[in-house]
Amino acid sequence: MGSDRKRAAPQASPDRRQARADERDRKAHLRALAADDRERKADLRAGAADERDRKADLRADAADERDRKADLRADAADERDRKADIRALAADERDRELLSDSATARLQARLETMPVIEQAKGIVMGQEGCGPEEAFDLLRRASQRSNVPIRELAVLIVARSTGNGAGPTAVTIPLTTHDP
Repeated sequence: MGSDRKRAAPQASPDRRQARADERDRKAHLRALAADDRERKADLRAGAADERDRKADLRADAADERDRKADLRADAADERDRKADIRALAADERDRELLSDSATARLQARLETMPVIEQAKGIVMGQEGCGPEEAFDLLRRASQRSNVPIRELAVLIVARSTGNGAGPTAVTIPLTTHDP
């Protein structure tokens, strides 16, 4: 009997079997939902990674654009510097020409006025009984006192001395002052 009993053990009722099958189906369904949830989360992580990559690409593009603009600004600054250098060279050339012309003009004026100044010095030396340096010094001081350039003062002295001093240019300018 003992062995028959084992064989004749009561079988689970169909309701119990159904409940176990339902439980297995429910657990399988939960596992499938969990797998779907894991897959959905993995897709979200992949989407977030793609979004981060896209944003990184946009930042890299923006950095490239900033670099390109900086290069353009640097090129423009180089061009401005080059043009400024050209203008400076042209200005230097004009200055050299002006100085050359100016020096030539000054020499020409000296050549034109030197004879009359030398004549005036000779007249002053004859009148005052002094040497050439003192005569020029007297002319210079008289020029400063009267606020008349030496060359004009020399013309007046020569004109007065030669008798051609009639008219408004015949101004008498004292060459010496009597200091107490």
